[in-house]
Amino acid sequence: MGFYTKLLSLLLGVIAVLAGVTAYLNWQVGIAAGVVFLVLLILVLANGYRTKKALYQFLDGISETLSTTQRKVLREFPMPVLVVDDGKVVWYNSACEERAFEGEKIFELDIQQLIPSASFDAPCPKEGVPASYGEHLFTAFWIKPDSLDQKMTVVYLVEDTQLKRAAKEYVETRPSVMLITIDSYEDLLSDLKESERSRIVGQVEDLIYQYVENYHVLMRQTSRDQFLLVLEERHMRDMVQNRFRILDQVRAMETPGGVAPTLSIGVGRNVSSLSEGEQMARQALDMALGRGGDQAAIKTLNGFEFYGGVSKGVEKRTKVKTRIVANALKELLEGSDNVLLMGHHFADLDCFGAAVGMMKAVRLLGKPAAIVIDRKKNLVGPLLQRLLQTEGYSEGDFLNPDDAMERIGKKTTLIVVDTHVPFFLESPQVYEACKTVVVIDHHRKMVGHIDNAVIFYHEPYASSASEMVAELVQYFGASKPLGRPEAEALLAGIMLDTKNFVMKTGVRTFEAAAYLRRMGADTVSVKKLFSSDMETYQIRTHIVSSAEVYRSCAIATCSVHSDCIQIAAPQAADELLGINEVKASIVLYEVNHGISFSARSMGEINVQLIMEKLGGGGHLTMAGAQLPGCTMEEAKEKLTRAIDEYLDSLQQQ
Repeated sequence: MGFYTKLLSLLLGVIAVLAGVTAYLNWQVGIAAGVVFLVLLILVLANGYRTKKALYQFLDGISETLSTTQRKVLREFPMPVLVVDDGKVVWYNSACEERAFEGEKIFELDIQQLIPSASFDAPCPKEGVPASYGEHLFTAFWIKPDSLDQKMTVVYLVEDTQLKRAAKEYVETRPSVMLITIDSYEDLLSDLKESERSRIVGQVEDLIYQYVENYHVLMRQTSRDQFLLVLEERHMRDMVQNRFRILDQVRAMETPGGVAPTLSIGVGRNVSSLSEGEQMARQALDMALGRGGDQAAIKTLNGFEFYGGVSKGVEKRTKVKTRIVANALKELLEGSDNVLLMGHHFADLDCFGAAVGMMKAVRLLGKPAAIVIDRKKNLVGPLLQRLLQTEGYSEGDFLNPDDAMERIGKKTTLIVVDTHVPFFLESPQVYEACKTVVVIDHHRKMVGHIDNAVIFYHEPYASSASEMVAELVQYFGASKPLGRPEAEALLAGIMLDTKNFVMKTGVRTFEAAAYLRRMGADTVSVKKLFSSDMETYQIRTHIVSSAEVYRSCAIATCSVHSDCIQIAAPQAADELLGINEVKASIVLYEVNHGISFSARSMGEINVQLIMEKLGGGGHLTMAGAQLPGCTMEEAKEKLTRAIDEYLDSLQQQ
């Protein structure tokens, strides 16, 4: 029927065009043609109306040919039923008219108005599909009877208006628990007058109260720098869509000291109880603080989501935590039989230097210690060879992972340095075999971090793991805990991660370097550890020459297969930052049938967030990632997409 309606409409349109052309050529003939067109139009409309009415009466009268029982089943079936032909309603029963459509005639109603997601060409899903008309909500089911034309479909409507509204209200009112804390509260206010402290704290609190006043939350200030909030899912969703604009509002405050306050937010969302939400909110807040603060972390049963994190971590000036950790670590080591130290795979100078410094401190406590390192796959060849030639060191101090497994006992302590994620470790098997684990790391906290550590010493503001170890060993009690080899190893680690004290350096970084200098570290000797051979230099220049600038990010690729590529790539990324208007640099290179990324920035672009989109991590100014089983073209496409997502999110804030 729909086909013939379209055909008649087309023919009438053609006649109308011909009448118009005729009138243009001869107005007398045109008038006659117009009269004919109007007569045909009236006849078609009248015939269509009579046809629809007759068809409706015919379909409605089908029940008259049936028995009383059959007629009752067809017309008075308690569930709304309708028949659809070519997308139009051609018949419906009394329940459909009276209850579903409140007496309204819906003959030839477009079925898409009732069931927008219906696809009658496919079988009906077992759970049905949602449908609605006016204020009524339904779940629709359909079948195609074999006895009818295949274009005709019988649709059954189950009205569940109250159920769906109750379910929606249940979801909308699910509680979320939020914890808001003022970052580095003591350090932020330490140098200010009492009047200035009160004013700044009052401004921050006022911004928080203004932010939540329209969300109908339950809020309580649990301490002078922390707030506990309980809010409904509908308001939580709005906060997420606005990307927690309170972070930007607080960061924009002006303070006498020039250091703007920041907030860290932890949220437990989609929880089954308030106690579970509070626990998840604390875990999320810990994650936000571990990533440097100034951001919101949301934890659900599916994992973490992060918002913000555009500013640098605030350096803590006091060393109280360092002293407490050092004392706790010292007591733990005194109860151990032996100690293993391990960093991430492809150990660099920071990772290896921190392990060397800790190994010396452990041995001064009278405990045997060794470093777990792959002797064939590392980036510390010159330093390792120098130590092997130094008195007091031997081949047995540096164990391959397989040899280290033989030394693990019930009272073996494993100290993990410069990483906190199990799959980045030199040997996950060694980690799993050790019952007592200590973590010392400075990278921003990642999802899936080591969660069974007895001591988790994590300071994202620190420049390097070597800086953290240099501070720790000073509280171990020995008059001279480090010798010249260990001091130079630690200084090399600091210089590597700070790019010779240019990036991510604070007061404590220089204090650690000064301490190592007093312990005998020679800067010239350390500088020689960074020397590269001619092959590395040539690869580095090749990488730099291949760079292209994409949205202020220099992207370079390298397909050269060489043992020194993992040294040349980070060096090339550092050099690319010297180009005008380049705010970040990323080098892509092939390793182990995959693509690795080495990312650097001057701080304006957070390369950590970009690398996290590729499964990696790191710091605001230095990060990396790996994509196994990926081609260079695919990796570059994923990288540009990650850059777009990151920069677009900044524009939305």
